[in-house]
Amino acid sequence: MKFSLTVASAALSILMAAGMAGAFFGFSTGVMPGLNAARPSSAINAMQAINQKIQNPVFVGAFLLLPVVAVAAGILLLTLGQRSAALLFFAAAAVYFAGALLPSFAVNIPMNNDLDAVRIPSDAADAAKVWSDYSGRWTAWNTARAVFSWASLLLMSVGAYVWGRNG
Repeated sequence: MKFSLTVASAALSILMAAGMAGAFFGFSTGVMPGLNAARPSSAINAMQAINQKIQNPVFVGAFLLLPVVAVAAGILLLTLGQRSAALLFFAAAAVYFAGALLPSFAVNIPMNNDLDAVRIPSDAADAAKVWSDYSGRWTAWNTARAVFSWASLLLMSVGAYVWGRNG
């Protein structure tokens, strides 16, 4: 039973990290450039809608629970005598927490909340200013979240490899 729980938590944390890295990457490389190519008022409106719809149980669950599941995998790996693999899962959780969650709560989410509070300006120049003030900074921090999510994914993958070699 313990082995099965370890496999499940390791696999789930890897899948969650891959999903989060992909989501952040997709936003930085596709969604934001696409919105930047639209009229600023349309971009603001679309991002406001995205910010509302992204707050769903699947996304929020993966976003918040990834480090918890990675730590659970690490603890279970320790109980199986897999110290090296466990440390890699613990490191993955810390990297994701520091590089994806903290910037989200310190920068991206407050920026989303500020944008959600904006009444879309009717003047094109004012809308362009609102969007340009948001887009570049938000995308830069989002790209950092993607990079840290990839690093977390890589650490977990190496942890699974080490576990496989030692197990």
